[in-house]
Amino acid sequence: MRSGKTILFAAVLLGLAGPGVFPQAAAQEPKKTATTAPAFSYDSAGRRDPFKDLFGGKTLREKKAIGGLSDLTIDDIMLMGIVKSKDVIEAIIGLTDGFPLTLREGDRLADGFVLSIKESQVVFRKTLDSKGLPLAKPRDIIKEIMQEER
Repeated sequence: MRSGKTILFAAVLLGLAGPGVFPQAAAQEPKKTATTAPAFSYDSAGRRDPFKDLFGGKTLREKKAIGGLSDLTIDDIMLMGIVKSKDVIEAIIGLTDGFPLTLREGDRLADGFVLSIKESQVVFRKTLDSKGLPLAKPRDIIKEIMQEER
């Protein structure tokens, strides 16, 4: 029992003696210093801020490229003119981005087809809704050339 008290007594004395008595023990202990993380700030210097939402939380309608008549919807069509030569009558339409195309009776579109073309109007028959589902009752949509455009 005496040897246990002696060891305990020696340990207490070493602890009270401090690091000056045993310099190699003090060198092994890392010094603890309080460090603070540097404050982060972004200077755009006239450039766009990459952390800012470009659309401001709004969703934009994706504009798909039109590859042909089967990609066009009746709502996207703007009637520009009607051309009649011999027995053939064609409608000149403008797409939303301004490019012209010609249509004939019976041409299929994404949501319907061209029902008829007359001298001052084109009649479209809409058979599908905007989601591509068939309409219970097809609708006829008439697009006319204005008087001042004739």
